[in-house]
Amino acid sequence: MLSTRDMENKIIKVSRSATLPNMDDLHGKRIVLGLTGGIACFKAAELCRSLVKAGAKVQVVMTDAAAQFITPVTMQALSGQPVYTSQWDAREGNNMAHINLSREADAILIAPASADFMAKLIHGKADELLSLMCLARPLQNVPLILAPAMNREMWAHPATQRNVAQLKADGSHVLDVGQGDQACGETGDGRMLEAHEILEDLLSFWTPKVFQGQHVLITAGPTFEAIDPVRGITNLSSGKMGFAIARAAHQAGAKVTLVAGPVSLPTPRGVHRVNVRSALQMNDAVQAIVHQASVFIAAAAVADWRPASAADQKIKKIGSGDSPNLSFVENPDILATVAASPRAQKGDLFCVGFAAESHNLLAHATAKRARKGVPLLVGNIGPSTFGQDDNALLLVDANGAHDIPRNTKTKLAQDLVQDIAKRLGKLILP
Repeated sequence: MLSTRDMENKIIKVSRSATLPNMDDLHGKRIVLGLTGGIACFKAAELCRSLVKAGAKVQVVMTDAAAQFITPVTMQALSGQPVYTSQWDAREGNNMAHINLSREADAILIAPASADFMAKLIHGKADELLSLMCLARPLQNVPLILAPAMNREMWAHPATQRNVAQLKADGSHVLDVGQGDQACGETGDGRMLEAHEILEDLLSFWTPKVFQGQHVLITAGPTFEAIDPVRGITNLSSGKMGFAIARAAHQAGAKVTLVAGPVSLPTPRGVHRVNVRSALQMNDAVQAIVHQASVFIAAAAVADWRPASAADQKIKKIGSGDSPNLSFVENPDILATVAASPRAQKGDLFCVGFAAESHNLLAHATAKRARKGVPLLVGNIGPSTFGQDDNALLLVDANGAHDIPRNTKTKLAQDLVQDIAKRLGKLILP
């Protein structure tokens, strides 16, 4: 085990290093991206680009109808691979593109998936290359993922809904549809999801469901304690780590509620978000939800104190040189209160705390874990990570401490979720 001094030096060193590039979440995945007829084909261009940037090798296959909306030349430029449009393509030595391409794939993703194409799939029709591939794919090894796109009336039609239900029963993975303005001028359900939403769903699809059946409650970001209507006390927490944990927990199969302080980060897909401003509001939100949770992760940087009273109007500077006379009261300790609850003490609620320190990380994190009464405390050097996309973590429990080396917050969140999932089988009590 590292000494206290060695551990401290290692954490500080990795926390102050240059920012890492984003992780290739789909690195090595081979995805057949199938396009069927529909105006949503324009979204497939951005989707293809996003998949490639995430590290996937993308092979595009298009129907004749899809080629009416976007050209194979465009998709070839974005994918970096020749595009296939015909089952008679002579580029394959055995003239069996539907066999060869499906055997090489880790998944077939149809985006957009038209109403007509989904109807063909449930009947096993295979009159062109893309439907041939879907029918010929090895069912156990090559999942079929569909991103529907159509007019709202077509989507709501009983025939389409029956087809979707049958596709799911047959083992296909049918994504949700979006809601909003449609190319026809109408508004409603049926839009294809945006590229980033489909990418998130793909990442979730391939993430082991180690949190299946768990309800994870997470706090994230700073709090803001008002002095007057325009001023207040806050801190430099960006909320990025807490939001990354919420995303990773959802992808791992959990139901996730995120109580977020005042940050301007997008809500992770599939996560229920509750916005708060002050520590008192955050405490109220947590207390209203925590009885439903099985895991509580207190990643927020909650202000320890707040002004005893906030002025109703802006406090004006009058030029006398005198400063306003402010008095403070202590905010409730959200983590300690939850950790002392009967459910947490019985082991029905696993609590994880965070400590953002400026120095002596190991000593302060160890003391904070004991003081809060939690089985796991995650420490980091706050000034070296606030607002950044990377971090290094120190995990402290009853048996000691070990570090998770510097990486992107996305990867650290995934590692932390894996670590917590292992601990849920055997709780390490204070």
